Amino acid sequence: MQRPTTTYADWDRTDNFLIPADPILDAGVANAAKNGLPDIAVSAAQGKFLYLLAKTIGAKRIVEVGTLGGYSATWLARALPDGGELIGLEVDAKHAKVSAENIANAGLSDKVHLIVGPAQASLQAIPTDAPKFDMAFIDADWQSIPEHFQEAKRIVRSGGVIIVDNVVQGGEVSNFGEKKMAPSRFQNDEEVEATVIGTVGNKEYDRFLYAVRK
Repeated sequence: MQRPTTTYADWDRTDNFLIPADPILDAGVANAAKNGLPDIAVSAAQGKFLYLLAKTIGAKRIVEVGTLGGYSATWLARALPDGGELIGLEVDAKHAKVSAENIANAGLSDKVHLIVGPAQASLQAIPTDAPKFDMAFIDADWQSIPEHFQEAKRIVRSGGVIIVDNVVQGGEVSNFGEKKMAPSRFQNDEEVEATVIGTVGNKEYDRFLYAVRK
């Protein structure tokens, strides 16, 4: 007997059965939609993964490239201990405003510092001798992803984690401008150990890069 084809909706349903309803996150999604932000945030399952990862490594400082409406930032900031900090980089002032609203509604404004401007310039402005970050999440400014990754290696501590979203979309290797973030790109990178992890759900077939700074 042939098994029925598994749909994206099936995967989404099974992904989310361990994630309870969350009025705060739902309100943030609704606020982002009301303000016309694109529907490109991580899924609930991906957000929960980021939260658990940050908790697992005991992250106290996180940098996020591409805050959009603050959905993933809310997940990540919830994982931070008292005194922890998430620095969110967002090029679009309107997106940053909506993100700030949603983060405030989640009661996390004391943990999140938003910087508006081009992400690469903001990353480069972080001094090398500043306290290192425990985690970096890169999810925006596609054409500059390779450069963002280089900066993330500079500011993330040894043993820290760098996540790059959307290295595969719809089953195809993403092309950021003309620069492909294929796994082969990191085969000779002596500064990280990395793999790619696939996901499927309401974001269809996706894959992110998981790198640990040596």
